[in-house]
Amino acid sequence: ARLGALDWDELERSLWDRGYATTRPVLSAHDCAELIRLYPDAARFRKRVDMKRHSFGEGEYQYFARPLPRLVQDLRTHAYRKLAPIANRFQEALRRELRFPPRLRGFLERCRAAGQTHPTPLLLRYQTDGYNCLHRDLYGEVWFPLQATILLSRPGGDFEGGEFLLVENRPRTQ
Repeated sequence: ARLGALDWDELERSLWDRGYATTRPVLSAHDCAELIRLYPDAARFRKRVDMKRHSFGEGEYQYFARPLPRLVQDLRTHAYRKLAPIANRFQEALRRELRFPPRLRGFLERCRAAGQTHPTPLLLRYQTDGYNCLHRDLYGEVWFPLQATILLSRPGGDFEGGEFLLVENRPRTQ
């Protein structure tokens, strides 16, 4: 219901016009707090990455392990249903043959067939002066061209300053 209530036509227009789209909050403060509380529980995650160690930035992130938290799984499943047709229209415009299945299950089957079996949803954690370097985060040969990011912390409440910046750049010109 949270995702269904969004104006997907307007979101798609924004993707075409600006390359990104923003929504009103889709999670309650309680939902955000529940996801944040999971971060210290190593059993909920399959891999932790210290971004500085890999020259990815200053901060860390963890990939969720199976089973995904119910909220994450639901958001992923329902967002994919709305985003797959948009991704397919992008593919058509780019004259690419590849099309994405209408349901997440079909896409995950395609990933499994290519040997990509690990879940990719993750939680990022930044401290003061944290940042993420410009990069393209791909995991294997099969990938989905659109990404959803949800801010769990409250600007002006949980932190001051900071910006979420999206940059388009030509390959190898960082």
